Amino acid sequence: MDIRWLQDFLTVAERGNFTRAAEERNASQAAFSRRIQALETWLGVTLIDRSVFPTRLTPEGERFRETAAETLHQLLDAKTGLSGQPTAKRDQVVIALPHALATGRLPGWWASWSQGRALSCKVAPGNVHDTVTALVSGAVDLLVCFHHAQQPIHLDAERYDRLVIGVEHLRPYVAAEHAERWPLPGKAQAPLPLLMYSAGAYLGRMVDLIIEAAPEPLAGHRLVESDMADVLRDMAVAGYGIAWLPECAAAAAGPKLVPAGGEAWAMPLSLVAYRDSSNRKPALHRLWAGLAGDHEERQSQAAAAGTKDA
Repeated sequence: MDIRWLQDFLTVAERGNFTRAAEERNASQAAFSRRIQALETWLGVTLIDRSVFPTRLTPEGERFRETAAETLHQLLDAKTGLSGQPTAKRDQVVIALPHALATGRLPGWWASWSQGRALSCKVAPGNVHDTVTALVSGAVDLLVCFHHAQQPIHLDAERYDRLVIGVEHLRPYVAAEHAERWPLPGKAQAPLPLLMYSAGAYLGRMVDLIIEAAPEPLAGHRLVESDMADVLRDMAVAGYGIAWLPECAAAAAGPKLVPAGGEAWAMPLSLVAYRDSSNRKPALHRLWAGLAGDHEERQSQAAAAGTKDA
């Protein structure tokens, strides 16, 4: 068994394409295919269904995927632990999360998450689709993501543990000096300049839901599009238009940005942490125990506040 066989298999399982997987692994397609075939020969089963496009796993490949990811984790942890490196990867948690949360929330979170737990982290920011894929493929230990009942993240509840760790409001913001100039919902004869998310972006779908549920039709035109909230925020600060932003992204601009419209144009989003329940990495277990403790404390405080109100 060559450890590269497992890395190759997990890469093609995630990419669904031999050519892209080979490029990512810095191998020729011929050499890459030979290593996949060697793994299949060693296991005595076919892992990849090559008769369809995009490439997909056979039932045996799907079952082996989890084993391969866990085995690779254990081998790499063992290698790092035996090497005597001062910051062993066994104490490192790899965290995937959207760019907005990576820049706006993670610095504050990590101060409490790591306290007293001897942890380090590797951050893997990306769009929602890529971060979910990274968790499913075993490339990361923890996923923190936005969640809304109308656009849920579909992960098998029997395989993935989840915890609600906070709430983030998505609302429209505009440069303070343009707040009176561009009031929502705008007028047909003077449409508002809109700074919007690219098609397919998770936050873009949330904005679509907000606009559909708004009490009045929005009159505007798309001036700028981007996948990243930070880009739209900076364009709003520069005075180009109105952008729907998570509060943590808008907060980085300080008083330069102000909310536009009322609560009818806003939406609360849950912030949810996910982990693969089969991931036995000690560092992840220490972090998850802390997140679970914080979750229980918030629930107890909420229950106490509800009893007091009653």
